Amino acid sequence: MPKNKDALSRYRWIDERLRNKRLPKPSLDDLVTFVSDKMDKSIAVRTIQKDIEDMRNDAELNYFAPIIYNRSSRVYQYEDENFSISNSPIDEADLQGLEVAIGILEQFRSLPVIQRFEDAILKIAASLKMNRQQLENRGLIKFSRGSQYQGAEHIPEIVDAIKNLEVIRIAYQSFDRTEPKEHWVEPYHLREYNHRFYLIGKSQKAKGGTVLTFSLDRIVKFWPTDKHFDEKNFDDASYFQHAIGITVTEGEPEDIVLSYTPHQGKYVKTQPIHPSQTILKDDEKECRVGLKLVVNQELMILLLSNGARVKVLEPKHLADALKAEAKKMLERYQ
Repeated sequence: MPKNKDALSRYRWIDERLRNKRLPKPSLDDLVTFVSDKMDKSIAVRTIQKDIEDMRNDAELNYFAPIIYNRSSRVYQYEDENFSISNSPIDEADLQGLEVAIGILEQFRSLPVIQRFEDAILKIAASLKMNRQQLENRGLIKFSRGSQYQGAEHIPEIVDAIKNLEVIRIAYQSFDRTEPKEHWVEPYHLREYNHRFYLIGKSQKAKGGTVLTFSLDRIVKFWPTDKHFDEKNFDDASYFQHAIGITVTEGEPEDIVLSYTPHQGKYVKTQPIHPSQTILKDDEKECRVGLKLVVNQELMILLLSNGARVKVLEPKHLADALKAEAKKMLERYQ
């Protein structure tokens, strides 16, 4: 399970004490005293013992620290004197996550909250870039050159408009139109999904005051206005509660039952599709999960990406839609 901040701090202090060659090799009591002093609170002996065990064996931490215990002298030490947990490489997913985060922060430099920490952000970005290049040059890892977040230049103005309840005017070029369409939008919320940023708001020209989703990379032009709107009680957590992705369709969420192959089920159990996921059945024949979701395009794409490794058991209309799509795919290959 993920380690809390205190645990990570204890690992660092244990590592520092084990690497300190100016002091005698520490006993368990020495480690307890040292970590307690550094953290300015009393740390239990059992906690330090568990920390040492985690540093040695916890696959999630990925330290695999070669800590050995000398029974005759009753002290701990690193078997490899040059070892340090700070030298342990993070995995590809963590590095890519850092790249995405730094990429976002670099593009939002005009926001006041980002400007306050600009120097720190630039230092981290430079260090990350250097480490990535070193890894790539050594052939250890290859990073994808991800999205540059097109349309991100609009974010500072959109953020101001959301805070000030100001209507914005946009020319929006959707994929299914040959010409841009103008919208006067009451902006409520910005959201990132799958390397794109989206604006959620109400187009004043839409019938019935429907909340729409606009991809920032499809905004051709952007104009501020002097018009304001009354505050709306838009709760993004509730709005997206029963949806995967960015599209929220009308209608109530449905009970969805999926049957995965046992092998694919291992992935689904360790990385749930949605917080509503429950395991209904798990044996040598299948892993069956239940979900409470609205059926949208993102869910369809996710299920199709699993190919024959998943089967929709409920609802029937979703199973029929996937069956029809699979039939079209097969026809393209004939």
